[in-house]
Amino acid sequence: MNRLAFILLPAVLGITIAAAPPLSDELRLTGTMTQGGVVTGTAPADTVSLRLGEEVVPVDAEGRFLIAFDRDAAPAARLTAALANGRTIEKSLTIAPRPWRIERINAPMRPTKSTEAFLALRKPELAQIAAARRLKTDAKGWRQRFIWPAMGRISGLFGSQRVYQGQPGAYHGGVDVAGATGTPVVAPADGVVILAAAVKPFTLEGHLLMIDHGHGLNSAFLHLSRIDVKPGDTVTQGQRIGAIGATGRATGPHLHWGMKWNDARIDPLLVAGPMPQGR
Repeated sequence: MNRLAFILLPAVLGITIAAAPPLSDELRLTGTMTQGGVVTGTAPADTVSLRLGEEVVPVDAEGRFLIAFDRDAAPAARLTAALANGRTIEKSLTIAPRPWRIERINAPMRPTKSTEAFLALRKPELAQIAAARRLKTDAKGWRQRFIWPAMGRISGLFGSQRVYQGQPGAYHGGVDVAGATGTPVVAPADGVVILAAAVKPFTLEGHLLMIDHGHGLNSAFLHLSRIDVKPGDTVTQGQRIGAIGATGRATGPHLHWGMKWNDARIDPLLVAGPMPQGR
């Protein structure tokens, strides 16, 4: 058969030959890019590495990934994917600023404890927290839609700046949910327990529980009255993990829920959505 006949034969027989669809070479993002926010995305199938600025971004077997922006994130960032064929894809990101709430408190700021006795207790605690955050697990909770770990009145907002009689303090690194001591706390998403100060409460955080949700995303639950899981446990969304308390440095019973993606502090309210009404 000559070359012309080979070309015409499919048309003569009524056969349609569809070209294979090309692989997507786009970085697709879902979510709102804002300070304290989280965005999920999909990378091209042949991506060998992905970076947000200089930060390495894990990509799963299906090309899915997660990135987040610190409370004080700069207004612009760059996402860069290196492909197997040597090509590089770059995407410029614009991070929207947020108007943070300023809370003015008519009381003096508590003096920072710097005694040798306090530092002797605090340094090992900080070392445990840092070591826990360095742990990498295969948790897949980062792919889920998060739920609230406790229901109640939100008594403290992420990112709020407290000013004590004109003197600004550190911003609030999580969301506070007011509740009675003993109120159940559940896992907001699947994960692996990476720290549980169940026996001896930490000086500031009290009974502290930390859960890794995978891909650099983790949750911290402070001031608990009890912890019902232990390091290494796999937890599922909605599973009871502890109870609200007032341990550590707390003025009353409440749950402080903090979240981080690598070193970026993020807003749990943007991850879980508004607190359900009537709960």
